[in-house]
Amino acid sequence: MQWFDVQDAPNLQTLNANFRIGETPSGVGAIFFNDANGYHSQTGLKLTYAHHLKLGGDIRNLNQLSFGLSPTILQSSLDETEFQSVQPDPAISRTKISATYFNVDFGMSYNLMEFYAHVAVLNALNSKRTLYYQDRQDNPEQFLIDNLRRYLVSAGYIFGRQEWQFEPSVLFQMTDFTQEKSLDINAKVYKDVDFGRIWGGLSYRRSFDGAQFQTTDSFGEQRLQLITPIVGANIKNFMVSYNYSYQMGDIRFDNGGFHQITLGYDFGQAERRYDCYCPAAQ
Repeated sequence: MQWFDVQDAPNLQTLNANFRIGETPSGVGAIFFNDANGYHSQTGLKLTYAHHLKLGGDIRNLNQLSFGLSPTILQSSLDETEFQSVQPDPAISRTKISATYFNVDFGMSYNLMEFYAHVAVLNALNSKRTLYYQDRQDNPEQFLIDNLRRYLVSAGYIFGRQEWQFEPSVLFQMTDFTQEKSLDINAKVYKDVDFGRIWGGLSYRRSFDGAQFQTTDSFGEQRLQLITPIVGANIKNFMVSYNYSYQMGDIRFDNGGFHQITLGYDFGQAERRYDCYCPAAQ
């Protein structure tokens, strides 16, 4: 649940599982999700397949190229029962309408001991989102947006193998249709303790694109900027974390920031496969 003091605020539920297929270099997974935001909602299922290629070296040394493919079935809904119009508007049905779409994500990762790099393309196929036609009656083939493609590139490195580890990383993302771009710069510190591991970090996000705004006494342009500290702990099989995102700039959604609490449990922790601190590749 988000924005507790806002009516019809966004809310999201997910259920996911993934596992390696025996001792083969392949893995499968599935994610079921339900996402609602005001009058809009979507329910979907992602099925995921990944294959890993060992690029030589000792079996305990991580040097691996991975490929992933994730087809998605998504049902979007738009509740127009409360929409009002003085004149009849063919774009408004005054009912709850829904449509089903298919799309696919794919990506590639490279891991070399503590170094990692990822490239992903989300919603790679053009999808005719029939819920958002400009005119559903007179010209049903005229749609507003059918390109939801997004590109992500990230890289990072984990320094230290003793009780302290430090992990800097970057994430670049771009939306194809609008050409919007943003960059995340992140840093995390881990420390092994008697009961497990504690960690903390800081993330800074900045958009390359600005939006113009006007107030009663000024006019300007502002780029999205978020700063997010995070702290957490792994206690045996349990995980708990807290982060706080603060939006900088003159124009903000709220005077404060956004809180997030995460609780988790690890089922069947596996023994380390590699002689490196590389938890994402275990």
